[in-house]
Amino acid sequence: MADKAGSARSGGIKPDIATFLGLLIALGGILGGLVLEGGKIAELAQLTSALIVLGGTLGAVMITTPLSTLVSALKKLRMVFFETTHSPSQTIEEIITYASKARRNSIVSLETDLDNIGDPFLRKALTLAVDGTDLNALRGMMELDIALDEKAAEAEAKVYESAGGYAPTIGIIGAVLGLIQVMKHLENIDEVGRGIAVAFVATVYGVGVANLFFLPAGNKLKARAHQVLHTQELILEGVCSIVEGLNPKLIRVKLENFAPAGAKEAAAESQKGSTPAAAAAKI
Repeated sequence: MADKAGSARSGGIKPDIATFLGLLIALGGILGGLVLEGGKIAELAQLTSALIVLGGTLGAVMITTPLSTLVSALKKLRMVFFETTHSPSQTIEEIITYASKARRNSIVSLETDLDNIGDPFLRKALTLAVDGTDLNALRGMMELDIALDEKAAEAEAKVYESAGGYAPTIGIIGAVLGLIQVMKHLENIDEVGRGIAVAFVATVYGVGVANLFFLPAGNKLKARAHQVLHTQELILEGVCSIVEGLNPKLIRVKLENFAPAGAKEAAAESQKGSTPAAAAAKI
């Protein structure tokens, strides 16, 4: 049973439809508007402008951010496009499994399950519990872990927020550099008009990449971090309840407060449909 719980808790990875759909809608709206106004998408394909904006933004972020934080933020980029499939309900079920076993055989019996736990936070909390750590000390250590994880997540999201702040300004710099080149050829008015149009592509790149990617990516990472922290708080309350020796039924009621409204209703319907014998077997 513990093996099944552990595998469920580890979850899977699936594409974040909201991210991909959001990018598609945003780019489709902007490029579609350009075409409707008589413009051509090829007019925005300026390698020089992209190099100025992306290179300048990356350099500014590297100056602002410690290298270790920057590397960590780049590794977390995949979380913008993909999400884990496990839910709070799965976590609750796993904790109830361990609570039932601890109630039958004592909390020390959970030692054989520790290696099968996929979540490092849950594994650490249960390890401390099995080792007989005082409840207040256990709570204090795990709350410290939560606080440190929260600070790390905020620092990683700040990397993308910083990039979103620098990119528009770098885009303006690119436009000015383009205009400087245009001013060298004022004798040819046709070239001046074309050069000005090309120069402002850098501004489009800077504002576009900031508002369509960097700033949304930072907010998405914050949302992901809040989900993780929410799950960690759920786990901490569950493990502390196991240490306190609470009845698994009471632990379930307590932990379901962490679940979304829809999950609470589903759990309530499930409990209504269960027989007394099945409920007793769970405990």
